[in-house]
Amino acid sequence: MSLTRLTTPLPALLLDALHRLNEDHATELSSLSRQGLERLIGTAFFAATIDDGEGLVIVCDQDTPYDSPNFLWFKARYPRFVYVDRVAVSATRRGEGLARQLYKAVFAAARAAGHNCIVCEVNYDPPNPASDAFHEKLGFSEVGRAHLADRGKGVRYLHVPVPPQLQAD
Repeated sequence: MSLTRLTTPLPALLLDALHRLNEDHATELSSLSRQGLERLIGTAFFAATIDDGEGLVIVCDQDTPYDSPNFLWFKARYPRFVYVDRVAVSATRRGEGLARQLYKAVFAAARAAGHNCIVCEVNYDPPNPASDAFHEKLGFSEVGRAHLADRGKGVRYLHVPVPPQLQAD
């Protein structure tokens, strides 16, 4: 597995692969245009891919200019945080530990920047039991919920303190 930190501008083929991955997971992540995805990566606190588009993580911190209602929910409640906006792994690579590697990189970046918590949301409507189990295994706990009528989904807001290091399985 090769993890690469993303910076913009992105090569067109890589942007195409990342956009496809995002759109393949639009129910969980929300759809973005190619330009919107590249703009988000460009303003993110941390963004990375594994194996050139097989896995993706995009992370904001409290200073990221972002108007997502989920991000704003955390911003209203936490003075300093790292927000995992989206994480996705291609269907053909699930079960190989790519999401865990992406989160390991997120925890390392958060630790290096002096952050003390990681936050994210997971859909409860429609349900996402695989993501629920994954985040629970990493130590995340629920700190709130919201129904996003305009997006037709409900989310659970999750929080975990930044650990000294992410433990191996």
